[in-house]
Amino acid sequence: MWRIDKRILAQFDFFSIILIIPLVITSHWLIDEVVPALAQKQIAYVGVSALVFLGVFLLPIRRMSWVIPLVYWINITLLLAVEFFGHARLGAQRWIEIPFINATIQPSEFVKPALILMLAYLIHKNPPQIDGYRIKDFLKLSFFILLPFVLIAKEPDLGTALVLLLIGYGILFFVGVHWKIWAVILGAILLLSPIAYKFLLHDYQKTRIKDFVSEKPSYHVQQSMIAIGSGGFTGKSKDEATQTQMRFLPISTSDFIFAFLVERSGFLGALGIILIYVMLILHLFSLSIFYNDYYIKVVTIGISFMIFIYMGVNISMTIGYAPVVGVPLPMFSYGGSSFLNFIILFAIMQNLITFRYKDMYDGRGTKSFL
Repeated sequence: MWRIDKRILAQFDFFSIILIIPLVITSHWLIDEVVPALAQKQIAYVGVSALVFLGVFLLPIRRMSWVIPLVYWINITLLLAVEFFGHARLGAQRWIEIPFINATIQPSEFVKPALILMLAYLIHKNPPQIDGYRIKDFLKLSFFILLPFVLIAKEPDLGTALVLLLIGYGILFFVGVHWKIWAVILGAILLLSPIAYKFLLHDYQKTRIKDFVSEKPSYHVQQSMIAIGSGGFTGKSKDEATQTQMRFLPISTSDFIFAFLVERSGFLGALGIILIYVMLILHLFSLSIFYNDYYIKVVTIGISFMIFIYMGVNISMTIGYAPVVGVPLPMFSYGGSSFLNFIILFAIMQNLITFRYKDMYDGRGTKSFL
């Protein structure tokens, strides 16, 4: 007879789920005020993500570790397919159409969990030395980071590509790489940045950088800053939130949803959401330090870096401290791919933590998980 194993409840990380719930509820409230139809779709995304979470959580991931490289290369194949069969929008070829259901997927979103898992797999098989990885191992790991980076940057989607790069090398920095390697990389970045700006960036990417460093921010950022400034300490009522209701604030349900949040709930609402993110990031960081298992260590620190980068870039661009690059606010901005992406990562993390004891996999313990 199927029954719940009490060790699942004992080891399951409920705190991270508790922190995610208010993000989802607040996001739905905001989106429903502007476009109720999108709010209904977001509920559907949340429902599908919950089912995917359960499915991934129950997978014997450690026993199926041999599948991880296959998942990584499937994602690389999808990125290559974008190059040849991709669906273009606004000058960027980032999507693949799914036949018969009139929908598209953005493979670059699903590369992130695939990369984090691949790094966990490789680092688990070959842990770093006491003073960190040397050049040979570093180059091997870098190959798996740089390959999707190049393919995504070519779409072009430099924002997502850079996020992927920061997550990958952030994981390596945390796990340990010899300091001389980082010194060489830093020197190379300083020397090659002007060349990359001149010859590698597209015109619209250069425009975003010029808008960022100019004295006068772009129209999007101006409207966002007006919305944030008008929110005051406790925010405005729905009818008085004119920046959003009169459509002055662009993309208020996704890229600039933080500005919408501040207009409606003011400084207190913004502080509350930021504190939730900070607690979630610090909690994941503490898990990565507490566990010695490299699978758990890499996945938790990978999610922590990912949330920190997404949150930092999204909020910074709404107040003019970063270029507008279309990075969503984690598990808050409207969008199914991004939300599902994070839920898959949390399901993997929960699986690795909950079922980390060997007897959960080799049958010496309880026969079933449920």
